[in-house]
Amino acid sequence: MRIAIEAAALAMTSGGLARYTEQLSLALARAFPQDAYALVSDQAFRLPQDAPPNLERAEGPRNALERRWWLWGCEQAAGRWGAEVIHGPDFAVPYLARRPSVMTVHDLSPWMDAAWHGAAERVRRRTPWLLRSERAAMVITPAESVRRQVLERWRLAPERVVAIAEAPAPWLAPVGTAGEPAGRAAYFLFLGTLEPRKNLETLVAAWRVVRRSREVDLVLAGRRRADGPIFASEPGLQLAGEVADGLLSELYSGTIALVYPSHYEGFGLPVVEAMQCGAPVIASRAVAEAAGDAACYFDEANELAEAMRRMANDPEWRAGWREKSLRRAAEFSWERAARRTREVYGEAIERFGK
Repeated sequence: MRIAIEAAALAMTSGGLARYTEQLSLALARAFPQDAYALVSDQAFRLPQDAPPNLERAEGPRNALERRWWLWGCEQAAGRWGAEVIHGPDFAVPYLARRPSVMTVHDLSPWMDAAWHGAAERVRRRTPWLLRSERAAMVITPAESVRRQVLERWRLAPERVVAIAEAPAPWLAPVGTAGEPAGRAAYFLFLGTLEPRKNLETLVAAWRVVRRSREVDLVLAGRRRADGPIFASEPGLQLAGEVADGLLSELYSGTIALVYPSHYEGFGLPVVEAMQCGAPVIASRAVAEAAGDAACYFDEANELAEAMRRMANDPEWRAGWREKSLRRAAEFSWERAARRTREVYGEAIERFGK
C-alpha cells in the first residue's frame, strides 16, 4: 500500500497535531515495512527523526496553481508520488476526490465556542462540507466521545467513523525521583498550547491559593497562541514556552502533578504523556476517556485548589496516583493505533466510488 500523509502540522514546532502526525507516520512505517509512506505539504517541514526508509518526503507544489493546496496541489502531489490513499490529519482532505481520502477530526472545539478558535472560520466552513460530500471516505477520531459528536452533528454513516486512541511517544519515560526536581523548586505543570479553551486562568487562581500555605511553583509550558491568556510576572509563575522533546521526560517526571483544567478536549495527549513519565494528573473531566480512573478529577475551582494542595503535601497520596498513571499509560500504543489506522485505509479503498 502507498499512503500519502499531509504534513503541514510538522511545520509547527510543538502541539498535539504535530505529535500526532509524527508519531502515527513513524509507527505506520515501522509496523508495515512492506508499505510506502510519504509526507507531503505545501509548507516546509521537518522529516521525523529516525524515519525508516519507507517513510519519505514527497515533492510539494510545483507552481502557483498547486499552491492552492486543498483545491488542487495536494491531490497532484500525491498522484505524482503514486499514492493509493491520502490521509489528512488536520480536519481536511483534497476537494477533488480522485483517490480515497481519510480525515482525522480531533475534536469539535471549532464548532462549540467561537471564542476558543478566533481564526478557525475556514475549518468551520470547509470540514462539514468535506464530510457530508464524502470527500473523506473514512473519518478517524481519537475518542469514542468525539466519534459520537461527529455522528450526531453531521449525520454520517456510523461505519464511516472510527475511534482510534492516541498514545504517548515511546521515548517518554520516568527520570530520577518522581516529584523531586533536581536543582529547582517544587512545581505543578501545565503543558499544551496556551489558548482560551485550556482554562488556564482557573489554574493560576487555584495555584495562588495553594501558594499561600506552600511555596510551590507553577510552570506553564507550551506555545502561546495569539489569542491565549497573558499573565503578568509574579513570584513562582514560570512561563516556559515551548519545550524541546529531549527535555520533556525530565519535566514531566519532576512535577508534583500535571494539571490539565481544559474546558473541552478530543483526547488530551499531554495527559497520557505525563502518565508515561509517572506524573500524577489532576484534570477536568474533559480528558476522562483518555485518563480513565487514573486522574484526580475536579468540577469546581475550589476542588482544584484542594486537589493541588493535597498533592503537594501528602507524599503517600501522591505516590498512589503515580502508580495509577504508569498503569494507565501502558494501555496506549502508537503501534496499535497504526495497525487500526491502516485497516481504515483499506476500508477507504473499499468504500471509494461506491
